[in-house]
This record gives sequence, C-alpha cells and structure tokens, in this order.
Amino acid sequence: MKKLWPILLLLAAACKQKEFNADLLVKNAIVYTVDSAFTTAYAFVVKDGKIVAVGKEEDLEEDYLPREVIDAEGKAVYPGFIDAHSHFYEYGLGLQQVNLRDLNSWHTVTDSVQHFAQSNPEGWLLGSGWDQNLWEGKKFPDKARLDSLFPMRPVLLSRIDGHAAIANQAALDIAGIKPGQKIIGGDIEVIDGKLTGILLDNAVGIVTRKIPTPDDQAIQRALLSAQQNCFQVGLTTVDDAGLPTTMVGVINQLQKKGDLKMRMYVMLADRPESYDYFAKNGILKTPQLSVRAIKMYADGALGSRGACLLQPYTDKPDTKGFLLSTEQHFQEVAAKLANTNVQLNTHAIGDSANRVMLKIYADALKGKNDKRWRIEHAQVVSPDDLHYFGDYNIIPSVQPTHTTSDMFWAEKRLGADRIKTAYAYKNLLKQNGWIALGTDFPVENINPLYTFYAAVVRKDHTGQPAKGFQMENAISRTDALKGMTIWAAKANFEETEKGSIEPGKYADFVILDTDIMKAQPNQLLKAKVLKSFINGEKVYEKK
Repeated sequence: MKKLWPILLLLAAACKQKEFNADLLVKNAIVYTVDSAFTTAYAFVVKDGKIVAVGKEEDLEEDYLPREVIDAEGKAVYPGFIDAHSHFYEYGLGLQQVNLRDLNSWHTVTDSVQHFAQSNPEGWLLGSGWDQNLWEGKKFPDKARLDSLFPMRPVLLSRIDGHAAIANQAALDIAGIKPGQKIIGGDIEVIDGKLTGILLDNAVGIVTRKIPTPDDQAIQRALLSAQQNCFQVGLTTVDDAGLPTTMVGVINQLQKKGDLKMRMYVMLADRPESYDYFAKNGILKTPQLSVRAIKMYADGALGSRGACLLQPYTDKPDTKGFLLSTEQHFQEVAAKLANTNVQLNTHAIGDSANRVMLKIYADALKGKNDKRWRIEHAQVVSPDDLHYFGDYNIIPSVQPTHTTSDMFWAEKRLGADRIKTAYAYKNLLKQNGWIALGTDFPVENINPLYTFYAAVVRKDHTGQPAKGFQMENAISRTDALKGMTIWAAKANFEETEKGSIEPGKYADFVILDTDIMKAQPNQLLKAKVLKSFINGEKVYEKK
C-alpha cells in the first residue's frame, strides 16, 4: 500500500492540473487593447464573462486551462465597438417600415411607398430616409402625388435626419393641421395658401402623436432585429438618444430574459415624465443597461434648414433656422440637473444653438467638473465658442459620417467662411483631450467602421474628394478607435467596465478580417467583422 501512495499522488496531481480555470482563451491574435498605453497584445483569457489576463499566448497557456480556445489566425481583435449616439429602437422600428434611403427622386420615393403598401395593406403608411439633396433641383417635395395614391390612408414619410417629414392630406386631417397654423420650434409649410405636407421639427410631432403606439410584439421585433444587425457590424453597446420612460422596463425585461444581449446606455427624452422618473428612481445601472441621462433638442438639422445659425443661411437668406424650445426651458433643465448625478446631453447643430447651450451649460456647471454633460453633434461651432468645451469639461459627441454625407452641399447652406468651422472634430478633440464618436443611425449607416473611415480619411465611399474634406480636422486612427471604444465608454461613465481589453472588464470584443490600424485607406470600408462577443459569448459569426 505504501508503494501505491506516490502513484496515487501523481494521479491526483495530474487530475488537478486538468481542471478548467478559464472559459475562453483567444490566441494568435493582434489584440489592440486600447488600454492607457495603447498596448498591443497577442492573447487574452476570459472567465465568468470578464477578461482575467492579457499578454502572450505561451505565458497564458502556462497559467490557464480554458474550456474553449479561439485561434484568431493572426487577425486583429478590438474592444467591442460603442456607438455614442444612435436611435437603436427607432432604427428597429424602421426595419418594419418602407426604406427610402438613397432614392434619387420624389417619384421613386412614392413608387416605393406604393409597392410597400401592396404587401402592407392596413394602418398608417410610415417610412423614412428620403433626402431632397439627392434629387434634381434639391427642393422639398409636395404631397400631391401621395394624395392621389392614398386619398384615404394616412401617410407620413420622415426625411433622413428625422427633423422634417411629409404627410399626405389624410394624415394632416387626422392631426387637425390647417394652413396658417403656427408652432414654436417648428414650421408647417404653406405655398400659395395651401399645405404642401412638409413639416419641420416640432410640427412633425403634431402628426406622430396620432400614430397608434406599436404593440408589444412590434416593439420586441424592433429591438431584436436592430440588435442582430448591430452585432454584425461589431457593436456591443449602443447609446439610444431620447427614449420615453415606458421603454426602460421593456428593455430591462428583455435583457433579464437573455433575449436582448446588446448593452444599452439610454438617454430619456426631455419630457415631464422623465424628470419624474429620475426623481422617483434615481439612475438605473445594471451590467447591461444604464439610464442616467436626459436628451434635449436645441435645434433641428442643417439639411432641412432647421439648424439655428448666428447668421442667415447662405442659400436661403430669409431664415436662420430656430430653437426648438425657449432658452428659459433649457436654463431650467440645466439648473435642475446641475446638483444631481443625471447627465445632460443636448442636440445642437447650428452655431447659434451651440452658443446658447454652451453658455447655459457654463452657467450651470460653474467651472471644472466631472459631470460629463454632452453636446450631441456640435456640428457648426463658432471658433469663439470652442473654449467652453475645455473650460467646463463639456464633452463633444460627434458623428463623423455626417461630414461625408453633408460635405457636398453643406457649403451651400453655410458659405465659404462658415463651413471652415463645421465638422471640426480635431479642434473639438483638443478641448478636453478626448471625444465620443457615434453614427446617429438610422440617419447614417449603423456600421462603426464607416465612422472610423470618415473620421480618419474624410472621404465618401467613392473616395471623394480626392484630398479629403478639410483634412486639418481629420483625427488619427488611434484617436478614432478610442472614440468608438474607451472614450465612448467614458462619455457614459462606463470606462472602468468596458471600452478596452483589460483584466476586470467585460469580455466584449470583435475580430475583424482587416487590421484597420494598418490597412490602406481604400481597404477600410471593405473590412468585415468575423465574430462579435459580449461577456465572452459569441453573438455573431460571419458565415
């Protein structure tokens, strides 16, 4: 028996060595950790949904026996991409409506609606994505053809930016809209005493409030279909900019059930019930959901001339655009939130809207702080106002693909001098040393790799303009990657739990077929996501 003890001890030791102490090892990779030193590693280990070690595979294989090993075959691995400004739920709803993006005429738009109506014969006809800047003449359409095609069925079609829409007469009648009707922060277009159907900003809401609320099945379909498309492009967290409080419970329940795996940072809409929600509940924080922000709208969009400018539009000198609420309202909200831990994020496009909001923020914040209040878009900012971002730690949250979508017509709106102060991402980055990047989808494509390309190369998908658009405000590849990972997480107060591949953080990561940090510019748009992971669980694999 004594002779058996050494053998038994050796067997016990061997069995012990075979016990799994990790769930996943990713090896043979180029790992862009996006840690504070922007370190490149070659392997990392995941356990219980979090990263536990990063380094060289030979070192990690000595210490860890994982249940699963992924050989990345030399491919590049990045932290899961974060979209700092999107409309995730709205995008999902749009997948159930008629898609009007990239259509080159109003006639093509109405043909698409007619075709959609044939297979969707009931209820309101809803669609989005039309852009008159793609059409000959670049003028807003009128509703005559919609009235002819759909005399009884209500139709509402949103412009690509969501700040303008066209409604047919049936929809206008349901909403009770009449010629000459006025609204603060919006416009109801009338030509020769007749409604054209064009509605700007707050006027759109008069109609949308009459549209029946989607049922539970439609809401769930919207969220889950949006999630799957986002996983395919490497998004693992999305900031949804402006949801009603009713959506919080729906999202939370779907996440708890395990159906909705996408992490979400929710900004509640600027409505009384949102302030009541925070007063009653405070901020909500789970591993998958954060609700701690209010989203305000200072103005509209440049494409529909609703952005509020300091001087008139160059191509329409009778207007400067407009604010969507009174300055008093903005001041009251800022004062109310200044002594709370609720973040304030405000849509501001025009240089006048940005100036108004920056001064209101400054008055409420008083000086240096870590409240991380954000200006969403910061699209046209006077050089005289840039200092507010740095002086009061206001975060610019920008969408680089707006640059490449707008650059061929924006100068017509702004003029040769003012365009130089627009889409100035490098100047904005300098103010605090960091910047958050997003897409604003469905206004733009959901793909964060397009964000990266637009931020760095500042060209469209055809490679124009040849030398890039205002390249003095392009940002580096390193800063662009940070902007859609660690800095986007920081803009959400989540930089200690995500945004980089480091021990202790969630194992959210993506594997690409292209190393975007080294590839030629013309290869960036061709890059594809091979696999996406959340908590170390594979949520997408390219077939």
